[in-house]
Amino acid sequence: MKTSLILIDIQNDYFDKGRMTLEGADKASVNARLILDKFRSEGLPVIHIQHIAASATATFFLPDTFGSEIHDKVKPIGNEKVIVKHYPNSFRETDLLDYLKSLHITDLVLCGMMTHMCVDATTRAAKDFGFTCTVIGDACATKNMEINGQMVKAIDVQNSFLAALNYFYSTVVTTKDYLDRIKATL
Repeated sequence: MKTSLILIDIQNDYFDKGRMTLEGADKASVNARLILDKFRSEGLPVIHIQHIAASATATFFLPDTFGSEIHDKVKPIGNEKVIVKHYPNSFRETDLLDYLKSLHITDLVLCGMMTHMCVDATTRAAKDFGFTCTVIGDACATKNMEINGQMVKAIDVQNSFLAALNYFYSTVVTTKDYLDRIKATL
């Protein structure tokens, strides 16, 4: 078993005053940083996913803007891989799968934004490619959604998507539970 951390789209536009502010982005980034610190201290592979808008009609993650930059809390350092993507699924039209295979990775720990979009799409694809996935639920963030004129609160979106991922595609845990579990195996 060889594990890698994937930090998905933890970028400035998702935070206060960004172009697509999410509920709980600050808390999620603090928790993602705790997981990141653990991976760094163990010398385990870290991959940062950065979404850059490719559509002419995009309203956020515009190329060469502050909003598209990876947030300071989880800024890449050293030899940490950064993969730029243009779709919700981090594997689509990127070298993510080849990179993971080159490192003989079998297990993924995923944190990031938006839970209902890019975290969901990437986790499902990862499972389909044969990876064992762990999603750190409180290191992810989402937003209020709307369907048929009805508002769905971010907490309900978050819980629904995490529950669905936990059903088959991954194991969903909290930051504390993940760090405690790692500590117990050392």
